[in-house]
Amino acid sequence: MAKSHATPLHPQDGLLSVVMPVHNAAPYLDEAIASILNQTYRDFEFVILDDGSTDGSTEKLREWAARDDRIRLQRLEFNSGPAKSSNLVVQHARRELIARMDADDVSLPDRLEQQMELLKRRSEVGLVGTLCDVIDKDGRIVRTRDLWRLTRRSWFAPFPHGSIMYRRELFDLAGGYRAQCVYWEDQDMFLRMSSRTRVVTIPRSLYRHRQSPVSTRLVSRTAQVEQAVDLMYRCIDALSDSGSYDAILRKGARSGAVDPRVFVSLGSLQLWAGQRPRYLKRLLKKGDLRPDFRSLSALAWTLWAWLSPGTLRLLMRGLSGLRNAAAATNTEDVVDWTIPKPLKS
Repeated sequence: MAKSHATPLHPQDGLLSVVMPVHNAAPYLDEAIASILNQTYRDFEFVILDDGSTDGSTEKLREWAARDDRIRLQRLEFNSGPAKSSNLVVQHARRELIARMDADDVSLPDRLEQQMELLKRRSEVGLVGTLCDVIDKDGRIVRTRDLWRLTRRSWFAPFPHGSIMYRRELFDLAGGYRAQCVYWEDQDMFLRMSSRTRVVTIPRSLYRHRQSPVSTRLVSRTAQVEQAVDLMYRCIDALSDSGSYDAILRKGARSGAVDPRVFVSLGSLQLWAGQRPRYLKRLLKKGDLRPDFRSLSALAWTLWAWLSPGTLRLLMRGLSGLRNAAAATNTEDVVDWTIPKPLKS
């Protein structure tokens, strides 16, 4: 993203912009918007980008904008996709701090206040996320916060995209979201930001992350999403090996067989949305299957998810509970996101 395209900042207007791209999220918009407008911290602009919605979201957004002057509504006639819309909505923001919000999620009332206080107090922190509870399409909590994710080294951030707040300057320096990383553009940006700043997590559930049938990965074209998630895993493998995935990213997505982990990743979205994941046939047809643990575990997971999703959810909740019990995490403070060291460092 070119820095010159960004809207000039006006610090005197306040510190915070909340940004939310929207594409066909009508069933959840009211709850998502209300959760931001009813925050304990109230001095912000709420920039919403309607990314070519066709399901009634546009009318809902206009009604909300007419009711609260903190909302600045932008609209695109055609859907631009998750990476481009995420860049565009930030370009319209006018303040020094940016809080992301996703259109089908829920922010708890003191989320913004907690994150604002942290960024004001700790100048060395450039991005802060929060833990979350996972909710289904009806808003029921199906999985509580994963404290154990804070105690391990991982290339994957322990917080959901919609929970983050960061310094606008950091976004511009990192270059925003990259179109080459569509469907994992958030993780790519987090990794690039982490090389420039301290990235931390508030170990409280200040956010509710919805797994629903309108998830971007689930409603997009199947083959395209599979190839994109395959590219993500290949990039992470390269990062683990040498500390860079630039060469993999330049080559782009491949059209042949894909990493078996792709089908576990996509199946997990359906599983926590309360659906029966049906990726076994896709795995057998499109998976890069080999006689190794990665392939065998993917086969076992997709078969179990297809046969008995309810018992698989119970098992995964149980494993998460055991891991949380073993995690010696100080829940009163923030926790740094610690990434592994590359093998060839």
